[in-house]
Amino acid sequence: MSAEGKVVCVTGASGYIASWLVKLLLHRGYTVKATVRDPNDPKRTEHLLNLDGAKERLHLFKANLVEEGSFDPVVDGCESVFHVASPVLLGTNIDPQADLIEPAVKGTLNVLKSCAKFPSVKRVILTSSMASVIFNGKPLTPGVVVDETWFSDSAFCVSNKLWYMASKTLAEEAAWKFVKEKGIDMVTINPGFVIGPLLQPTLKSTAELFLDRINGGAPGLPSEIYRFVDVRDVAYAHIQALEIPSASGRYCLVGRVAHFSDAVKIAHELYPTLPLPEKCADDKPSPLNYEVSKEKAKTLGLDFTPLEVSVKDILESLKEKGFLNV
Repeated sequence: MSAEGKVVCVTGASGYIASWLVKLLLHRGYTVKATVRDPNDPKRTEHLLNLDGAKERLHLFKANLVEEGSFDPVVDGCESVFHVASPVLLGTNIDPQADLIEPAVKGTLNVLKSCAKFPSVKRVILTSSMASVIFNGKPLTPGVVVDETWFSDSAFCVSNKLWYMASKTLAEEAAWKFVKEKGIDMVTINPGFVIGPLLQPTLKSTAELFLDRINGGAPGLPSEIYRFVDVRDVAYAHIQALEIPSASGRYCLVGRVAHFSDAVKIAHELYPTLPLPEKCADDKPSPLNYEVSKEKAKTLGLDFTPLEVSVKDILESLKEKGFLNV
């Protein structure tokens, strides 16, 4: 598919996934209208402006998730919109409603409202999460295969104070309701725990959590199963969701379901001198594995990056940027 002359929008372009998405879009020849919180902040923009093709085909805009109409100038004239921007806050020192739920839900609806105004927009690709898939109280035991028909239960998330999961679930629910009413063609990408090399100079989202767990910032290993996926696979899936006409609905993206200790073992083999935690932070038994179906993701042409490669590349990236004490 030739992308020459095609104009697309990427929201939250300075983020972990979105930066890779912008890089791949520019590489394919797209003109990209990208939103960032502050176009004058070099920490948010310099790595984007240095990408191949950026000088000719990247245009940065300021936009505010919670301000209706803020995305109109960006969406106007675009053939498709990638809505990636959403707060990723997994700590406890937050105001769930103000810091997570409102910007996630309101931001998604504000972007979709802008899309509804302009007939040039043929498809919207929403970056959702496995957080809006598996948190519903169903047991995740061996033999269970999670797929795109699963939906998280927002009431379950709220009652268990799983605020990030609640924000992603409510945002995706609101999005599907809105596009159904307005007749908008939308595809959602639902990645798991994203790792792999960073393009941006600042630590954000899952890359920061990964570093905390191997760099002494967290006391011991989390005794839980992770749904790992490489950031480059996630960005590629977004583009495939645009370029494949038959793409529709939701796509779960998980390259490997594994205990976090598996990733740490890989890290230890690469950097034997790194003072990595060896024991879990609590005495809970390690939960048993389940699986996430790759069948639908494969229809996007995805061949998932092995966890070993993702861990190696994120460690080298963190070391290069001065985040890793090695």
